[in-house]
Amino acid sequence: MVGIVDTDSFAKWGAHLLSAAPRDWSLELLVVDTPRTASPAQLRAAFRGLDDRLAHLAATPPAPLTVDAIVDRLRCDPPDAVLVSTIGPVAELLIDEVHRQVTPRPVLLTGLPGISFPAKWKGVFSRARADLFVLHSHREVRAYDAMATENGVVPFFALATLPFAARPGHSLTAQPPADHDATHTPDSVVFAAQPSVPESEADRARVVAWLAETARRHPSWRVVVKTRAVAGEHQTHRETFPYADLLPADAPPNLVVETGPMAVHLDRAVALVTISSTAVLEAAARGIPALTLTDFGVHRSLINEVFVGSGLEGDAIDLVDGRFGVVHPDWMTDNYFHPDSDDDWADRAEAAMAARDAGTLVDRPSARRSHGGALRRAWERKNTLGAADRTAIGRVALAIGAPVRTAKRLARRVRRMVVPPEPTAVGAPTSQRTGVLPGATPTAQAEPGLQAVDREGASVDGARDGQQQLVTGRDAG
Repeated sequence: MVGIVDTDSFAKWGAHLLSAAPRDWSLELLVVDTPRTASPAQLRAAFRGLDDRLAHLAATPPAPLTVDAIVDRLRCDPPDAVLVSTIGPVAELLIDEVHRQVTPRPVLLTGLPGISFPAKWKGVFSRARADLFVLHSHREVRAYDAMATENGVVPFFALATLPFAARPGHSLTAQPPADHDATHTPDSVVFAAQPSVPESEADRARVVAWLAETARRHPSWRVVVKTRAVAGEHQTHRETFPYADLLPADAPPNLVVETGPMAVHLDRAVALVTISSTAVLEAAARGIPALTLTDFGVHRSLINEVFVGSGLEGDAIDLVDGRFGVVHPDWMTDNYFHPDSDDDWADRAEAAMAARDAGTLVDRPSARRSHGGALRRAWERKNTLGAADRTAIGRVALAIGAPVRTAKRLARRVRRMVVPPEPTAVGAPTSQRTGVLPGATPTAQAEPGLQAVDREGASVDGARDGQQQLVTGRDAG
């Protein structure tokens, strides 16, 4: 089985899913060269903790190859299966190229990294010709089955445990990574930053202010803004307002911005905070208290609907108080922490490989109804690969397609101004204090400026700064 990856999050997901494959599978991983391919440092972080078949990648990530070079390698020695773990446009291009050029065609697997609820039609649209689309919870599979059926696509979704958020006691790697530090005393509250959630500069500045106040109130904690890239590195989603640029001049010294593997930061974490990062599942798998901030509401655009009822929802006052949640057991089974025996992705992949060997593997149709022939394919390729595509037909397609794309974007912008889209909010802000322990007094302050929070430097149960005894919040709703 050959995995093909590009951006930081897709590289991490694809490599770790490969690492979870049955032990008798032979594995190879390739990096495709696109304008958003992860840097060597990002790849080293993404490839940390893989099993012995792929462990060497953490020290020496593969050099990126062009799409054509990758397809040539697959043509010369067709594998049994290919895992396409890339952003949508690159996935569509690679899947199409394998269909057209590689014989016998390998089984094509694909998927989305991390949390994929609610279902995203755009993600399926780009990958509809793959044989299997890997998801990570029963809830996701139900949602995607319904969405695909509604849009005329035969469901093709398989279930896998999210590889880097395995349940407690479940190990997907042969041994802990060499840099794992199980003896380090936890001392950090880790904020898992996301490049586009929340989106506006003002909202992101508010988050930084809350983290700064948390650092001031708890001077013996390191409050770590854990980012996924440094200046100049690309991410799966574009980041307009990096948190590092928003730190105030008077930020306390224990508020720091760091990159690197999330697992390393969780080794030191007393708690994890995020809006909706998949890192919260990594923390829950380790039993680390966590908080998903709902100050901006519960929105599809914030990717936080899935956490409703999880026990992890909270707000900035909870953060500054040092009040975190623990995940509810009844939420876990339907959301990312199902039994190992429920996983079917490997069995279904092997069944598809057997069909391939027997010559009975059926090609799935594209969800794209208007193909446009060679010129349309050239446009999609040029739009996806940018300067990496040097074909003459690509330049022609760009000259024709760029003005059309600009006109369409302008028309959509005007339409949104004339007919504003329906609000996407599906829930109001929620706090841990709604279900706080009897006798505790919630802090009545809607927007923390946060002078009234944690006046004595203690959390609700009396734990002093720096202690690991954090309040395990109750269900807020």
